[in-house]
Amino acid sequence: MKTKILMAALFSGLVLTAGAAQAEDHRERPDFATLDLNGDGELSLDEMQARGEARFAELDANGDGGLTAEELVAQANDRASERAATMIERFDANGDGVLQLDEMPTREDRRAARMFDRVDADENGTISAEEFEQAQERRGERGDGRRGHGGKGRG
Repeated sequence: MKTKILMAALFSGLVLTAGAAQAEDHRERPDFATLDLNGDGELSLDEMQARGEARFAELDANGDGGLTAEELVAQANDRASERAATMIERFDANGDGVLQLDEMPTREDRRAARMFDRVDADENGTISAEEFEQAQERRGERGDGRRGHGGKGRG
């Protein structure tokens, strides 16, 4: 029973992570013509602000000029439903309308594959001791400028 709960929790995390990543890639953005309200071929600050005001009005379901938690949650639920449908369409390899764990590419899988490819210098599909050592040396040359240590990390 604990194993089933753990697997469900892990799968939920995968779905949410993949959904967030996919949402970043597929978020609908208005095209230039939509933003160019007066059709003059240029975007003014007023036109850009009008887009923001229109978006606010779309979210303000009751038209009272304010966004309640319920209105924001409703919009988030709509987007989540769209992302879920898109994910199933994209990753459902066997076409059964359900995502199995083996159909879900994880970020870690992709990251591990990229790292493996960088270390496998001779591209023979394996990493020799020499390739491993060279990768370690390259990593050492870069210093430890990773997360929280002054590098390009986020923290």
